[in-house]
Amino acid sequence: MLNLAFIFHMHQPYYKDLLTREASLPWVRLHGVKDYLDMVQILEKFPAIRQTFNVVPSLLEQVEDYTSRNIKDKFLELSYKPAKELTREDREFIIKNFFSINKEKVISLFPRYYELYFKKYRHQEFNTQDLLDLQVCFNLAWIDPSFRLKIPELRDIAAKGRVFSEEDKHTVLDKQLVILEEIIPDYKKFSASGQVELSVTPYYHPILPLLCSTNAAKEANLQSILPKEEFRYPADALAQIEACVQFYRERFDSAPQGMWPSEESVSEQILPWIIKSGIKWIVTDEAILFKSLKKKKRDTRLLYQPHLLSREAGELKIIFRDRNLSDLIGFVYHAWKTESAVADFMQHLDNIAKAFEDEDILVTIAMDGENAWEYYTNDGHDFLELLYQRLSASGSIKTTTVGAYLESHPVKSKIKHLSAGSWIYGNFNKWMNHPDKAKAWSWLLEARKELDKLKAEAPTESLALAWKQIYILEGSDWFWWAGEDPDGSFDRLFRRHLSNFYALIGVTLPDYLKSC
Repeated sequence: MLNLAFIFHMHQPYYKDLLTREASLPWVRLHGVKDYLDMVQILEKFPAIRQTFNVVPSLLEQVEDYTSRNIKDKFLELSYKPAKELTREDREFIIKNFFSINKEKVISLFPRYYELYFKKYRHQEFNTQDLLDLQVCFNLAWIDPSFRLKIPELRDIAAKGRVFSEEDKHTVLDKQLVILEEIIPDYKKFSASGQVELSVTPYYHPILPLLCSTNAAKEANLQSILPKEEFRYPADALAQIEACVQFYRERFDSAPQGMWPSEESVSEQILPWIIKSGIKWIVTDEAILFKSLKKKKRDTRLLYQPHLLSREAGELKIIFRDRNLSDLIGFVYHAWKTESAVADFMQHLDNIAKAFEDEDILVTIAMDGENAWEYYTNDGHDFLELLYQRLSASGSIKTTTVGAYLESHPVKSKIKHLSAGSWIYGNFNKWMNHPDKAKAWSWLLEARKELDKLKAEAPTESLALAWKQIYILEGSDWFWWAGEDPDGSFDRLFRRHLSNFYALIGVTLPDYLKSC
């Protein structure tokens, strides 16, 4: 039997400014209404489908900020603002930013939105009704099509199509917040039913091996460019793990069993802390498996089974994703016709099932759970519904949660040494191998040293926030984009987080931050 484990990873960077409580970008809110809830709710139609969803505490924390109305969002504030009261600056911001969604697969589906898109690129003047319609179209288009259909008020507004009213706009925006409020309760509900397993990621999505030592990058790539001075704070890696487990317990009334280490980044050094946290299994990329076992060729017999990491601290099971199959869904099939894409995927699975027809195997699809669907027709619903239909009817393929499979299938293979690396080509180049990335690590180290000087001081609210700010700064996204940021937004946010850190501890800003 081919046991198929889907693991969908839900993550956004930490956009919130701790001092102003403003989110610099709206992607938690907008992906919240487009991706996080419907991906779980679609399973109501397919009771035979089992899946694992990986949740990142720093994402859910920001979702809760929205649902508790405890965050400012310029995109949201300018959406609520009456169109006739928009200043020249407001108008420029809206016209610049409110087309930030896929043109072919989303904007083109809304005739009025498409009309406004071309009006922008023809440099034509927007009148008040144009701006009001743009406020509505942008926020309505980001709402998942399933909600636009089943929520009567949204269905009516979508059918109206144009010449929206301020009341229409408020309805759309208010419904966004209602959708956000359902995310955590529905994850909890589906988890309790057993149809879904929830796994977790270290709290602020850090690269754990690099927190332990930036020199770990050399283990994965001997040519890697490193910062001038080693960043070495293993205690921070432990704190991020412990914080995520505590957060999970508080929201879901149980201990997490699985972990998706941020960016599927692993090393030997992080294993004892994961084991001691109570985590039973982790997932990473197939490249790590073959490096760990010193295999030069891809071996699916090794890939399609769990492995055991038996260490002094205890035991931890590890599974490895099929990169090829995961990337087909993540990056390829959106350009195909739905029927062809599903047929191709099922053919791959059937071929695997035939090759292992007398064995019980585990094939793992581990991928980003949000970003792919914007490029699919109907936000991926057509593809996923047809795929789930085919899987539900299959006699040789059974979907499973990772935990359920591991509970019923003893692990036969052990890995003596786990190679360091991530899901991006089995190394850390995406977060280290660039002069700007090395510089960002140096800036983080300088800030982290300042915190060391304050360890003996009595706890204060500012000091607690300073610790939180450092953990946020350890997130993987800042280093991913350093030197590769197309519009500089992540660089500005990283600098803002750094500036806030120095403000919180009352230390003069370094020169490189004074222009922030």
